[in-house]
Amino acid sequence: MCARRFLVIIFVLTLVVVAAGFAIFQFGGNVLLKQATPQGRFEQPAIGSGPNYSQQASWVAKPGMAANPSLWLPDGMAAAPVGNASIFYVHPTTYLERDRWNAPLDAGGQTRFRTRLFVQSQSSAFNAAGEVWAPRYRQAAYGAFLLSSEDAQKALDLAYQDVRNAFDYFLSQMPADEPIILAAHSQGALHLMRLLKERGTQLNGRLVAAYVVGWPISTTADLPTLGFPACSSADQAGCILSWMSFGDPANPDLILDQWQKTKGATGVDRRREDILCVNPLTGTTNGAAPPEANPGTLVPTGDLMSAAISPGRVGARCDKGLLLIEGDIPALGTFVLPGNNYHVYDYALFWGAIRRDAERRRVAWQR
Repeated sequence: MCARRFLVIIFVLTLVVVAAGFAIFQFGGNVLLKQATPQGRFEQPAIGSGPNYSQQASWVAKPGMAANPSLWLPDGMAAAPVGNASIFYVHPTTYLERDRWNAPLDAGGQTRFRTRLFVQSQSSAFNAAGEVWAPRYRQAAYGAFLLSSEDAQKALDLAYQDVRNAFDYFLSQMPADEPIILAAHSQGALHLMRLLKERGTQLNGRLVAAYVVGWPISTTADLPTLGFPACSSADQAGCILSWMSFGDPANPDLILDQWQKTKGATGVDRRREDILCVNPLTGTTNGAAPPEANPGTLVPTGDLMSAAISPGRVGARCDKGLLLIEGDIPALGTFVLPGNNYHVYDYALFWGAIRRDAERRRVAWQR
């Protein structure tokens, strides 16, 4: 297989699904809406039909699981001693059908494969800091992100309900004094924001960091409701990181034209100039770092499941809420979103830096 497919597949999944619903709406118009809208009306599932998180089958990754995808490491990298944190990770959308508003829990085939691939390539960045828990959930179909309708909202609510229930079970299994890392991407990041608002008080004194990646957070309209500050220094614990990766020159209009027409959880209008950007290379808001500061980008080496770490390739700087990348950007194919948007590679570009950041904050939490 072509070596590039490791990252190309990740792109295709995220682009088609939830690179940002409002972006695709602007780009595709009514034709895309018609093609993407799930068939029929949302149907409330029967009581008791949701995932049972006390059962291993309801998790993609979980401590003690055989063939655990979160334990994956790039080619040639040796496993490190595992830290004492527990990681709760929420994967992005991997269900590409439009036969229903929410993915079935038992979805197999390509959906199951895609889900495993995302958990492998993203949550593995945290496996030195601790053990990863990644739930299966009835993810909203991508059409739910393109529409403002009762059906779409119910689909998103159902997906979040599963994520919340998984988190509650996760917490029940943790010692009361154990440090916790939260991480997500795209649809997962949207649910993680809501989780922080509703369950954040249970994390006081325990949160190492929350990686809310690939979804815009307004520092004035959203952040005040999340219960934790943005990460302003590299050795700070109990804070939030968020970024959206773009090449330079960047044109985020397809995403932000619709986003800035909405109100945040505080009731304040969202504005472009207020988007949170924490550079994973520096661990700080509005940070800047050259390619030499990047400990490793994931670069494909063979089949779909293999990649190597390539250090010193990609630098980045925060600029007006965007994370602008520079340097010797790996050849990721032609599948970059309009506007030089590298959304799909938010984790792959900075895999080594995320790993370093999580460990540094875990040590800071212990201190």
